[in-house]
Amino acid sequence: MEILKATNISKKFGKFIALNGVNMEVNQGEVYGFIGPNGAGKSTTIRILLGILKATGGEVQIFGKDAWNDAVDIHKNIAYVPGEVNLWPNLTGGEVIDLFMKLRGSSNKKRREELIHKFNLDPTKKCRTYSKGNRQKVALIAAFSSDAELYILDEPTSGLDPLMEKVFQECVLEAKMAGKSVLLSSHILSEVERLCDRVGIIRQGEIIESGTLDQLRHLTRTNLVVETKQPMTSLESLNGVYEIVGKDRAFSFQVDGNELDEVIRYISQFGLVKLESTRPTLEDLFMRHYEESGSTPNVGAGGRP
Repeated sequence: MEILKATNISKKFGKFIALNGVNMEVNQGEVYGFIGPNGAGKSTTIRILLGILKATGGEVQIFGKDAWNDAVDIHKNIAYVPGEVNLWPNLTGGEVIDLFMKLRGSSNKKRREELIHKFNLDPTKKCRTYSKGNRQKVALIAAFSSDAELYILDEPTSGLDPLMEKVFQECVLEAKMAGKSVLLSSHILSEVERLCDRVGIIRQGEIIESGTLDQLRHLTRTNLVVETKQPMTSLESLNGVYEIVGKDRAFSFQVDGNELDEVIRYISQFGLVKLESTRPTLEDLFMRHYEESGSTPNVGAGGRP
């Protein structure tokens, strides 16, 4: 069952085209990963989904209702966490969480206390004293304390340490198990890979790939480490082989998924001594798309920009 459906949405700011024909679907009980570098159009898309911005073209349906015209009604069943959380400086974290819960009509105090403990938050401190990570915790606790049907999370773990990221991931999986839907925008590719059922990659305002992780991995290269009895020759002449390192009988290289069978056949004639294969990650896919576009995003080893 479709919870969210965006059809051919576009957004222009003057002559600048921020979004160009974006399509997206999020089904019930599904975690959908939305990835791309800064400026790709992720936050603009999310603002349109939330009814904060009006699309120049196309339409967005959430719970079967129009995201712009029925935004107030839709928001009763949505929990949203931005990447930059601003809180009332003179309220305590606990007061802010209670306020959000009251606005939503939720009164699950047990869940609230459980999440405060899990996220290791001191709810008695004033928000002006909180670090960025603690402000994120307040927003996440308020969101996951609610009984929302759809969670829209835009870089939600920005500022969290690795231990708290793990707690966040547990919360997302619990929501999924309860039949809730999650749209997760993130730069932390390992997080997306661990949590998401399907992924959409946005570049320069367009979705360039979408599908399940297994479907997208067909487009990526497998990493191979090979050692043979006899020296291998002409490896570089094979179709779909890249990044060759080594010489004589020991090599490491990448192979396009659709050429893997032919490459294995070729190298096996030299007498295999060792063959190690590493499954491609979402980061491999992500970087490859930007390499091919001639615009490589600044993503480090940890997956953060």
